[in-house]
Amino acid sequence: MRAVRLVQVGKPLVEADIPIPEIGSSDVLIRVDAAGICHSDAHYRAGISKIDRLPLTLGHETAGRVEEVGSDVTHLSTGDRVCVHYLVSCRSCEFCLHGLEQFCQSGQMIGKHRDGGYAEFIRVPGANAFPLPDEIPFEVGAIMMCSSATAFHALNKARFKAGESIAIFGFGGLGFSALQLARALDCGDVCVVEINPSKLASAARMGAIAIDAKAADPVEQIKEATGGRGVDVALELIGSAKTMRQVVLCLGPLGRAALVGLTAESMSIHPYNELINKEVEIIGVSDHLATELPSLIEFARSGKLRFPPETLRVVDLSAAQINAALDALQDSIDHVRTVTKVASDV
Repeated sequence: MRAVRLVQVGKPLVEADIPIPEIGSSDVLIRVDAAGICHSDAHYRAGISKIDRLPLTLGHETAGRVEEVGSDVTHLSTGDRVCVHYLVSCRSCEFCLHGLEQFCQSGQMIGKHRDGGYAEFIRVPGANAFPLPDEIPFEVGAIMMCSSATAFHALNKARFKAGESIAIFGFGGLGFSALQLARALDCGDVCVVEINPSKLASAARMGAIAIDAKAADPVEQIKEATGGRGVDVALELIGSAKTMRQVVLCLGPLGRAALVGLTAESMSIHPYNELINKEVEIIGVSDHLATELPSLIEFARSGKLRFPPETLRVVDLSAAQINAALDALQDSIDHVRTVTKVASDV
């Protein structure tokens, strides 16, 4: 089969012909239709996030049709449309038994620790393949498995409730999903902080208060938009110490800041004035949970979570096109996400 692989850290991905993987009794083989191109893949390619074995097929956001089913898998059949939960866990340790598989000590991430979806076929445990309703295009099913799922997990970790106000820092795939999910959960006012004019315009069209971080201090703009109070919940989806500090500062009393973006920088906080005095919380967000995916899929099936065609850019299963898409992630691109289209949606 064709695959696009990371062979050497710091070098472009390359195309390769490799064997179609053989499945075990608890696995399924999926003919990949679409695979999302994520910022994490750029980090793996650059060596910012360590890869333990090479060569490796990247791509942790995957959707397609079941090609072959292991003998122990009972909830899927050949031809079923599926999307893939990228955290493969032991399902028996203390964390897994409590539904916290992102902390499984023997866990593996598809597209990082084992071959991913930049290929014509992928082998995954049957437990990681979730039925994808006909109403959801494969490319949306793929990117939901990271950006949308992580945004949903961030809202859950922040204990977001109906009627609460929220500030979303960053309007890429995560922010685009977070806004829609907050609306689906009956939020109050939504502020979206961005620097890209196209994305600010998109957020405004979706009913958010667009905060241009280049125009003025976004914290002051959020305070002004909320009558000086601040917001109940703020999501940091960029990965910058500066914006992480800003999500804390824009909170009102009892507010919760959920940090999702990745950075190696330190963030400074004045404990009394900025944290203790308002009883605000800073919450770390890591990945997402399999138990959250059915609700997320239903939001998409019912149309509450959508990625219209103009928000997506589609490229072929081509090393040149995927490398170019990864390069472009360093800039503030106008479209929300890029997806590799491997097969036809039939």
